[in-house]
Amino acid sequence: MISVNLISTIYNAASIQRWNDYPRMVELTELDKQAHKFIIAYFLASYEDNISLVNMIEAGIFEFLRRVIVTDIRPDVYRRVIAEKKNEINEWVLQKIEPMVNKEFFEKISVFFKDEKIHENERKLLAAAHYLATRYEFNIVYQSGKFLSDIENLKDSIDSEISDFLQYKGVVYTALATDIERIIDLCGRLRFQIRWSQTPRLPKTSVLGHQLIVAIFSYFFSVEVKACQSRLKNNFFCALFHDLAEVLTRDIISPVKSSVDGLNHLIANYEIELITKKILPLVPSNIREHFSYILGLINEGDHYRKDEFMNRFKKEHFICFAEDINLYNEDRYEPIDGRALKACDHLAAFCEAALSISYGIKSRELENGLRVKNSYTEPINGIDFGKLMREIEQQI
Repeated sequence: MISVNLISTIYNAASIQRWNDYPRMVELTELDKQAHKFIIAYFLASYEDNISLVNMIEAGIFEFLRRVIVTDIRPDVYRRVIAEKKNEINEWVLQKIEPMVNKEFFEKISVFFKDEKIHENERKLLAAAHYLATRYEFNIVYQSGKFLSDIENLKDSIDSEISDFLQYKGVVYTALATDIERIIDLCGRLRFQIRWSQTPRLPKTSVLGHQLIVAIFSYFFSVEVKACQSRLKNNFFCALFHDLAEVLTRDIISPVKSSVDGLNHLIANYEIELITKKILPLVPSNIREHFSYILGLINEGDHYRKDEFMNRFKKEHFICFAEDINLYNEDRYEPIDGRALKACDHLAAFCEAALSISYGIKSRELENGLRVKNSYTEPINGIDFGKLMREIEQQI
């Protein structure tokens, strides 16, 4: 599904520090920036008619990999390098990527780098999302860097860049501090919540960054099982938002949820209440139903049920469960591989534990985290997650 070397490359983004030549009240990493960029792009796309979400996902992943491989270069220097040495940089990046990926993916990313007309609309939208994510980060930096002599010039420069993206309604609405600005802010706050906060771990990853990693894993899974376009994009965005409720509840680890009878059910109901009252009203009305669907909210008449990791599809506007989602692998069914997404979530948690242990930072909690591989004794749609986890443990 995905190589160990590619997984290691993706996680390198958690170690790339942004704005590290400015005082920061929190760490700002490339992984979190890219995750926020994808989230913003999803909401911006809801206002546009000429955007393919599948093309946007692929373009975003291609750009993400290039940025990680080029590593820690200041954004202004990076833009200059890309502008003046684009072909050379792209060739070098492709040389690095080729051993990590299969032939089909390599051909796609090669064409993307060599032909700027490929996914042109999606590239431009991603640039707008990139700008908004950068501006969000700068607002954090600005609070702790007001004493610096050049901070106001930098602020003016960033503020002026918005004029490059005013063709997008979502950017305009963000500037006007409407609901889309609030949902972008809420999602961005997930960078402040660190995963495995009860134990030392390297590299540290936030809930925000974790969501993107699960989403990228879901993309490679979807491609491997030859998912239809609707299934691929639904899987990706379901994964990208699967921990969104934690912005309101914080991460509550499984042992705590299971330690008290009925606590898990109580927390789940509270999450649903918060989502329906504080998150959904901020989502653009034209995608609110779809957003509820990818969050796993199911309206059962007098109440909602939430299960983001349920195999599901739509039929005549009803949400249905499917043991075998392959039977509904058509765009009209809007399928979602819930069970596989849960496996992608566990795979990301396994990688987090295995990487830290490989760096020499281990604890009982991290060692227990490796045991999740024992839960996957059979493949899911032909993908053997247990085998992949064992390979990661041996090779990292």
